[in-house]
Amino acid sequence: MEEWFDVVDASDNVVGRRPRSEVHRLNILHRAAHILVFNRAGQLFLQKRSERKDNSPGLWDSSAAGHLEAGEDYRTAARRELQEELGVTTDPILETLFKIDACAESEHEFAWVYRCVAEGPFVLDPQEIDDGRWLTPEQINAWLASEPDELAPTFRLIWRRMIEAGHL
Repeated sequence: MEEWFDVVDASDNVVGRRPRSEVHRLNILHRAAHILVFNRAGQLFLQKRSERKDNSPGLWDSSAAGHLEAGEDYRTAARRELQEELGVTTDPILETLFKIDACAESEHEFAWVYRCVAEGPFVLDPQEIDDGRWLTPEQINAWLASEPDELAPTFRLIWRRMIEAGHL
C-alpha cells in the first residue's frame, strides 16, 4: 500500500494529500523530519541509505529521517523515524535545531531538524538502511571536503546550517 503525504504550499501550509510516488515524480512540496543522533563522545551517527530508496540511494545521510505521514506533525514523525529506522524505543529528548525550507537540495521537502543523544547499539531497518557509523564532526568535515557526493544533498545542507548556527 502506497504512503500518502500532506502536500504544502511555499509557506508550508497543507493544501492537500497525494501519494508518495506522485509527490516525488512531480517534485511537489511536502514535509520531512531529520534527526541527528550524537553520542556522549560528540560523534554523530550517519546512516547509509538503502540502495532500494527512490531518492539518494546508497548515500550517507542524517541518523534518521523520513517523511511526515498525512496528518502527522514534525515531532511525532521524528520520534517514529527513530524507532522505525534505528530501533530506538526509549523516548530521547529531542532538541529542535532549525527548519530547512523546501528547495531542490532538500528534495522539495520542508524539514525540521532535531538533535538527540543516544549511545546505541541500534537495530537498523534493512529496508531503509544499508550501514551506519559514528563519526566526529572533524571526520564529517573532511569527508565533505574530499567526497561530498557520497553524502545526501539534504544532509550536506543540514551540516552547513549546523556549522553556520554554531550547533557543533
